[in-house]
Amino acid sequence: MSVPVRLLLADDEHLIRGALAALLSLEDDLLVVAEAASGPEALAMARAHEPDVAVLDLQMPGADGVRVATSLRTELPGCRVLIVTGHGRPGHLKRALAAGVRGFVPKTVSAQRLAEIIRTVHAGNRYVDPELAADAISAGDSPLTAREAEVLELAADGAPVAEIAERAALSPGTVRNYLSSAVTKLGAENRHAAVRLARERGWV
Repeated sequence: MSVPVRLLLADDEHLIRGALAALLSLEDDLLVVAEAASGPEALAMARAHEPDVAVLDLQMPGADGVRVATSLRTELPGCRVLIVTGHGRPGHLKRALAAGVRGFVPKTVSAQRLAEIIRTVHAGNRYVDPELAADAISAGDSPLTAREAEVLELAADGAPVAEIAERAALSPGTVRNYLSSAVTKLGAENRHAAVRLARERGWV
């Protein structure tokens, strides 16, 4: 009998994670070796158990699935990453692929189909949901630089320029310039509208 594919499941919604673990455990060739409820916990569990495939929720407390994938790529290059998301925005997919993620699927996928995709990813192939891929292509690339996106994200909770400057280790004048540039590039009325637009497209 072949050795089962060892899985890490990470999702902050306990009910979803538990149901997924139960359903995937019904597959003879899949074995759930660890579960996590946050980004940092997912990394800790991956280091401890060295799974073959990490199935990560895109949005988790502490660090999102893409950030976890970026760390795993360096620390555990043999671990394939599959992201499952309820927020499949174009920018998220592009960030995920850039981080070395091998699979990207919506949470609407069935457990049986997810098991098939896990096998595909484990075999070294890539799987991206066709609808999410089409949305990403039609949306185009983000016009924002990495610094503009970072500053815009820091501005999302309405923080004043001085606070953003401190958190980003920049001068207030530089922060204003980045915000102004981001607003202009996105064709937004103000920075709050710019944040909303960038989030809708998955660019921050």
